[in-house]
Amino acid sequence: MIDQFLTRIVGAQNFLSKLWAVARPYWFASERQAISVWGYTINVRESWIAGALLSLIVALTVIIVYISKLLNAWNARFFNALQDKNLNAFWHELEYWIVLVAIFIIVFVYRLWLTQLLSIRWRRWLSEIYFRDWLSDRTYYRMELERHGADNPEQRIEQDIATFATQTLNIVVGLLLQVMTLITFAAILWQLSGSFILPVLGVAIPGYMMWAALAYAAAGSWATYRVGRPLVRAHFELERRNANFRFRMARVRENAESIALYRGERAEKHRLSTAFKEIYAIWWNVMKFTKRLTWLTGFYGQAATVFPIVVAAPHYFAGVIPLGVLTQTANAFGQVQGALSWFVDTYATLAQWKAVVDRLTTFGEAMVNAKRAAMENAFEIKQHTPDICLERVSVRLPDGAPLLQDVNVTLHRGESLLLRGASGAGKTTLFRVLAGLWPYGHGHVGLPRDARILFLPQKPYLPMGTLRQVLSYPEDAGRHSDEDFCQVLKSCSLEHLIPRLAETHNWSLILSGGEQQRLAFARALLYRPDWLFLDEATSALDQETERSIYDLLSARLPHATLVSITHRPENCPLYRREIRVDRWRHGRADAQCGLQVDVPADVSEHEGARAQIGS
Repeated sequence: MIDQFLTRIVGAQNFLSKLWAVARPYWFASERQAISVWGYTINVRESWIAGALLSLIVALTVIIVYISKLLNAWNARFFNALQDKNLNAFWHELEYWIVLVAIFIIVFVYRLWLTQLLSIRWRRWLSEIYFRDWLSDRTYYRMELERHGADNPEQRIEQDIATFATQTLNIVVGLLLQVMTLITFAAILWQLSGSFILPVLGVAIPGYMMWAALAYAAAGSWATYRVGRPLVRAHFELERRNANFRFRMARVRENAESIALYRGERAEKHRLSTAFKEIYAIWWNVMKFTKRLTWLTGFYGQAATVFPIVVAAPHYFAGVIPLGVLTQTANAFGQVQGALSWFVDTYATLAQWKAVVDRLTTFGEAMVNAKRAAMENAFEIKQHTPDICLERVSVRLPDGAPLLQDVNVTLHRGESLLLRGASGAGKTTLFRVLAGLWPYGHGHVGLPRDARILFLPQKPYLPMGTLRQVLSYPEDAGRHSDEDFCQVLKSCSLEHLIPRLAETHNWSLILSGGEQQRLAFARALLYRPDWLFLDEATSALDQETERSIYDLLSARLPHATLVSITHRPENCPLYRREIRVDRWRHGRADAQCGLQVDVPADVSEHEGARAQIGS
């Protein structure tokens, strides 16, 4: 029993530390935001804006509690006027009530509006921090390679951050309201309830209504915690399953053409059905636990409307208090009991909130772990070399398995190189090392300083946006004129796309594979890189188009270094040097990798000219 208690305390401490780690940075943020005040624009620290908004929300909350106190006093006068059949007092109190309620509604509306404003500012700031960390140092890429346990990062940034900001403010403001309500109405209830004499013992209990409210709320809170505790884990699992389901549907949309060509509708339907079955199973647990909790909270809430009147009824029937004081006492009891029962009323929200906090903290930890793993396994990068150099480089897979060992290669500016080798030998991985992408291995990698490097994979990335934005990616479309766009489209035999420059589409679903690859080369002509890496970038093109593309690169980018992987070297007249990657095995489980380089192509046919530079 003691062990379980200590475990829960440690768990609560861990959760609070996670919550503080996610929430604290915003309230101490040093970034400045421009705001407009009476026509003047000033730059203010985001933390100051947040503090000012929160202060206003707290002030309005105090006003709400004060108006609630005035309404409680009004309650006694109003029902006493009814009991005494005093018409003038009745109408006077009704007018007073209208004024109080009007002020209450105005304050309540603006408190809600300011809370929503603070929530969206907090969400914006958190989103920028999370996707900045996710995109920096290619963390997003390394997390996908290593699968660091943070599934569906897009959901965590979009949905979980929004839920966290909204629910955290609602919970904190709600708790603050209930604490102030408890302090205010506990004094009122203590004063109104007087003393109660136990019939048998004859002992007087002062403020007995206050003690009754405490006992009622304590019993309800304890029962709610016991019944509703499984909801926390159920909500966490439900969010994870929902995210996986959305991701699978997004994959269908992104690969619609390939699925249609494979006639894979039946397989995709089975995958989606399987994913939804997991949601269905978890949802049954949520339903089961929610039903149990609703039985309890429903009874608890309904009983709370009658319980204070029953407890205070002996004084009323004894003539000690009038009807107005009875209703005022019941109202004060309800306010105290409601404040004490805040945990009961918000337990389901707290369960969802804890699941969101856990998902955000695990996402943050996954990003930190990915960065740390990359640093531990990183190459020693030199960014002041004129060429790309690999010195004593060994390349590993994310699981630590060796792929290439002891590689020494220098790629000079302006030369054209061809990477060849059997499938699975490590060509693409070596390619990523040369491009500065692959983070796993050790050795010295020299990269040119301030060089413009562009990587064209087999399947180009076409972001959502106008065709201008797609063509100019990763630069801004405003850097190029329409004449530039038209010229590169014509050069790559894509002149039929010129009228569609301003259209916004998911272009990867509209353009064929060959058109996408030609569009990538048009992008390269606009970008004018110093180093251009081509990974099967012409695989969807016919031989004639492929050769024309290479001729175009030679003419338009004469000083660029071209490094290419291709299975059709006969179509690559540009390449004057070849690097061959071979894998072979010694013994049963001993795998080694070799790297060989051919000297200039005019003598590459001679076997004696081939020099092994890897082991």
